[in-house]
Amino acid sequence: MASHDDYLKKVLTARVYDAARETELERAPNLSARLRNTVLLKREDNQPVFSFKLRGAY
Repeated sequence: MASHDDYLKKVLTARVYDAARETELERAPNLSARLRNTVLLKREDNQPVFSFKLRGAY
């Protein structure tokens, strides 16, 4: 059975990082006002491959 260190190494060296870009958080003003709290959205549709799941698009 692989150790946690082996698994982490595989994650950090995955080829998907060649295609993935770090996306910024975007404030959702209407939802924030409605919930009376700050709501931030992680816009993964801003990836260059326009996919939420890079593993399927790359």
